Amino acid sequence: MSTTMERGYAIDELRACVISRDFVDGERVFLGANVNIGRAAVLLAHRLRGPNMKIMLGLSWTNMVDERSVGLHPDSTDFRDARWAECYVNLDTMINSYRFFSTTFVISALQVDRFGNSNLIGLGDSHKTPRLRGPGAIGSVSSTAYCDRFYITPPRHVKEIFVERCDFISSVGWHQGGATARTDLGLPGGGPRFCVTPLCVFDFEDETKAMRLRSVHPGHTVDEVIENTGFEVIVPDEVPETEPPRPEELELLRKSIDTRGLLREGR
Repeated sequence: MSTTMERGYAIDELRACVISRDFVDGERVFLGANVNIGRAAVLLAHRLRGPNMKIMLGLSWTNMVDERSVGLHPDSTDFRDARWAECYVNLDTMINSYRFFSTTFVISALQVDRFGNSNLIGLGDSHKTPRLRGPGAIGSVSSTAYCDRFYITPPRHVKEIFVERCDFISSVGWHQGGATARTDLGLPGGGPRFCVTPLCVFDFEDETKAMRLRSVHPGHTVDEVIENTGFEVIVPDEVPETEPPRPEELELLRKSIDTRGLLREGR
């Protein structure tokens, strides 16, 4: 998907801003591996209006509100993150206490279905011989099960990603639908709040928990979203345009958070 700068911003910068605006001060956020949109969104919220947010990088709790430059790194285990550590967490404690550690989470996906179930494992009929092996679920299984809400950021918006049924499920969204879908499964946390794609923002209808079109990004249309989605989408009578990045958001992103331009490169 294009990372065009025709409007003065890259689409991944817009996506980071959309998610960032939904965070509130005081939240605890565990940053996943190699999801630069999510990392940028969290750091942007932290610097603009969340000075009391606690951010887990690797196995450390950090607070970076006063740092002039924090940066995005291609690898979430980059040693430079250690400079902001306030404390380190025992791995066994973290694994057994996800509910304590993270209130929200951001993931990517190889596939997403209409109820927000997503797949990072691979594509194909057999886990033994997949036609494409994904990065794996890593900590997304536990994190999305226990956190209050999470956000999905697939790399492209095409029918091959937005599918009727995922080949595998690494993160349960709203299962087969319904307001009690997750509690019926015994999952303690909330589900996906937004799926923010290169074309639009989806949320989930209250009763069915099926994907609903929340807004369409500037330069794109409702018809384009429908054409590139492999399942039926709930479309309200009026669909607003996604608010583009604000000047203060772009300035902070480029001067302090994404100084290497990874979002502008679509990385």
